[in-house]
Amino acid sequence: MIEKDVVLINVENKPAFFARIESFIPDSKPNWWHVKLLILQMPLNVVTWILRHEQINGEEFTMAGTSIRIEKVEVPKELDIEHPEPETDRTNDAPEDEKPAKNSPQEKHARILSFDNKKDKES
Repeated sequence: MIEKDVVLINVENKPAFFARIESFIPDSKPNWWHVKLLILQMPLNVVTWILRHEQINGEEFTMAGTSIRIEKVEVPKELDIEHPEPETDRTNDAPEDEKPAKNSPQEKHARILSFDNKKDKES
């Protein structure tokens, strides 16, 4: 794992919360690290755990008798289940009157919403 990775913290073999790894600082004892974590729940909290390399990479350990395991969160590939990609793009082959209209449901585009404008209006 590296800094800025998102991890899932399992407590007693059950998912408990997500955290982002903020930093690794070597401990005075060899093979031990100070791992600074940003706990991703409200309210936000920062903790530092002193762990061995193996524990950082998924080996189970205990804290005050409680079983803990860190698991890296892998970002899933983006899949469009509702509209899978066609094997070939036939849009350009279709006659002009059969092409989807610019604002049809087939031509959806993401919109960007600016929170800065909303903040100014509320003030």
